[in-house]
Amino acid sequence: MKGIILAGGSGTRLYPLTKTVSKQMLPIYDKPMIYYPLSVLLLAGIKDILIISTPRDIHYYEELLGDGSRIGVALSYSIQQEPKGIADAFIVGKQFIGQDNVALILGDNIFYGHALEDILLKAVKENTGATVFGYTVADPTQYGVVAFNKDGQVTSLEEKPIKPQSNVAVTGLYLYDHQAVDMAEHDIKPSTRNELEITDINKCYLAVNQLNVILLNSSIKWLDSGTYDGLLEAGKFVATTQKEEQNIIACIEEIAYNKGYISQEALGKIAHSMGNTDYGLYLKKVSERLS
Repeated sequence: MKGIILAGGSGTRLYPLTKTVSKQMLPIYDKPMIYYPLSVLLLAGIKDILIISTPRDIHYYEELLGDGSRIGVALSYSIQQEPKGIADAFIVGKQFIGQDNVALILGDNIFYGHALEDILLKAVKENTGATVFGYTVADPTQYGVVAFNKDGQVTSLEEKPIKPQSNVAVTGLYLYDHQAVDMAEHDIKPSTRNELEITDINKCYLAVNQLNVILLNSSIKWLDSGTYDGLLEAGKFVATTQKEEQNIIACIEEIAYNKGYISQEALGKIAHSMGNTDYGLYLKKVSERLS
């Protein structure tokens, strides 16, 4: 399975913070926001990843992350000329996806939990058609919402409904087979927002009984950091959790080592390059602990 991180858009909900800086480059406590969705794809065992961003911002991601060889993966980059919706990622990434399955994650979504890796690996391995991840929220009107019947079968999908039929939001992580590309190109139309909605792609899979929903329980934390409050909540959560657990969330270098993508020596060199920052010292401890 390949992976796509959608880090485009204009970030207007965060103006003036994002007037000149890409939203996904903003810090979530001690690292850029994009580290968090990237870490999710790494945990899922995905090594071939496309980052989609704007003409203005794409080179910042290339400078930050390079070709991925530093952490033993392959990173490539594509430009989304203007915001056309989440599902437009399949059109922008058409050649990258080819005939493969693909995981799409939004650049402002954060997932954390000790069971997360196992959940992701199982979902990737078992995916047929489409798989989305549901999460119970207090205010579902801000999200795509999935509803179920008494037997647990999906009955409806709605995008930001005024009167939601459930409190289960669809998170910003999606797994698809290659049919998603054709659906985005031919089967769905722009919404009233003039965007290709990811909910419409999910409805296409639902119509042919190929939509799977994995409900994330309270052991998993999901955060949307695309608003002022979300950004602040995410930073507080990461800071508190890291201090309590004495580990770094979304540490892509540590994940790469644990996955066998890089050697202990390579991890040590990365730690050295970070200097005496808390992040660098953490990597040094991880590397020395492995000796």
